[in-house]
Amino acid sequence: MTVLLLNKLTDTECRKLCHAVVDGVCGRKHPQRQEYSATCSLDEWMGLNKSLSSLFCLAAGGHSSDEEVLAALSDITHKDVLLSVIKARRHELCRALRDRTTSISSAVLTDFDWQLKLALSSDKISSLQTPLLSLSLDVRENGVLRPVTMEMTREELNTLIASLDAANKVVLQLK
Repeated sequence: MTVLLLNKLTDTECRKLCHAVVDGVCGRKHPQRQEYSATCSLDEWMGLNKSLSSLFCLAAGGHSSDEEVLAALSDITHKDVLLSVIKARRHELCRALRDRTTSISSAVLTDFDWQLKLALSSDKISSLQTPLLSLSLDVRENGVLRPVTMEMTREELNTLIASLDAANKVVLQLK
């Protein structure tokens, strides 16, 4: 595993590298390979950066406890250094991950309205008796307000509510 390359570094070098990797994850300057070229090859360097970035994102994302992180680092001599960096920068990493997630779309829901209708018949069926929800959304995207209207059956509404519930659970995990 490429993270074992950390064992070749001193505590100070490892701490400096870990903070530089966190800086890269948070959108600032990534660590420079030139400082570590004597320690590892280019492929090893790329793997090490990817592994450390993944480790820090996993630890900050709330999906694992410090004990689980320690278990993943069983072969590494600088566990205490890694854990101290995670603890010191967890809030910053969480904010960067949240910002990265929210930047997927620039659309923002500004307002909504709904109406419940009863479709009594259609051009093909004389007695339909189907409830329909008419949902109107006001979405602001790049400063432009855009209305979005949709009509849903009970099953489609249940699917939408289940999807929004799942999305809410993911957002709560990121907090």
